[in-house]
Amino acid sequence: MAVAQPKLEKEGDDCSLLPLVHDIIKCMDKDSQDVHQELAKLKAKIQEAREQISNMPGIDSSPSEQQQQLATLREQVRTKNQLLQKYKSLCMFDVPKAS
Repeated sequence: MAVAQPKLEKEGDDCSLLPLVHDIIKCMDKDSQDVHQELAKLKAKIQEAREQISNMPGIDSSPSEQQQQLATLREQVRTKNQLLQKYKSLCMFDVPKAS
């Protein structure tokens, strides 16, 4: 039941809007003509954030559906852990010792 997840942002990518807002304020203080360019960058960043949010896995599920799915997954993990413990206790496998 593996779900293909979209490629996430690289760790170094900054999703903060604050630097762009700061640049806009600086341009306004200087009476610069670059304000429109900085505003366009901010709009693009906001649109990019909206697209990322709409592509997030589970965004189309209700909170109750997500809770149900989480409970199911936790039960699967619990069952698999029990099976692992059972098979470990059987000692059917010879585990070579690392030297």
